[in-house]
Amino acid sequence: MKMELKDRIEKAVELFKSGYNCSQSVVAAFADMYGFTEEQALRMSASFGGGIGRMRQTCGAACGMFMLAGLEKGATDGKDREGKAANYALVQELAEEFKKRNGSMICAELLGLKKPEGSSVPEARTEQYYAKRPCAKMVEEAAQIWVEYLEKQMI
Repeated sequence: MKMELKDRIEKAVELFKSGYNCSQSVVAAFADMYGFTEEQALRMSASFGGGIGRMRQTCGAACGMFMLAGLEKGATDGKDREGKAANYALVQELAEEFKKRNGSMICAELLGLKKPEGSSVPEARTEQYYAKRPCAKMVEEAAQIWVEYLEKQMI
């Protein structure tokens, strides 16, 4: 049974709430559409959580969305400048929409951190963790923006 696009938004949030990082949650929710298993999606997006390797740079949910953009529209010929430009334009459009909805796409800013914690160790996923962090919302937003993009392509 083929999953509805809107259900993928919920799946992304469920993945996050079950312990996967923000990037993994977004990519894995759409992986089958691009011929990837969930395990492959989880592995290829694993390094982008926590603002890329927990360095609190670009939001991992946004990175996951950008990975999907590459799967959708990425150039596969190194000399394809037009294809690269189309992919980069899509990434810039997605980034702009993410920033418009959330005020930033920088993990530390979204978390309200003055400076990155400087630790590679992820926090325990407790009720307090989910209560104080906007990450589930960022996952939901990234998945929603991606669904909106896909729906526009179908028109």
